[in-house]
Amino acid sequence: MEIDYTLIGQRIKEARKRKGWSQEKISEEIDVAVAYISRVERGNPINLKRLAQISHALDVPMEYLVTGVSLKSENYLNKELSDIVAQCSPEKQKLIYNIAKAILASTVKQ
Repeated sequence: MEIDYTLIGQRIKEARKRKGWSQEKISEEIDVAVAYISRVERGNPINLKRLAQISHALDVPMEYLVTGVSLKSENYLNKELSDIVAQCSPEKQKLIYNIAKAILASTVKQ
């Protein structure tokens, strides 16, 4: 899986704007230059330390910034499962369906 820094930057920008913060405010919160925040929001690479600082400052889960999905969400696997199934041949999709159906049936009986 390749890291899409452009999407990470977009999610950071959206989260910052939802919080009503300027680039100046977030840069002050994590003690970096405004230019750094600007570059990150445009898709330049970011290290985990800075990503964690931004995540904490904006009160947004890191996994959301990286993947667009939050583990706090009830249905956080729906998109991932859908993406996997979409990549499969019709035969494999039917197999996945039958396995899921069998798992569901076995948990209902217990």
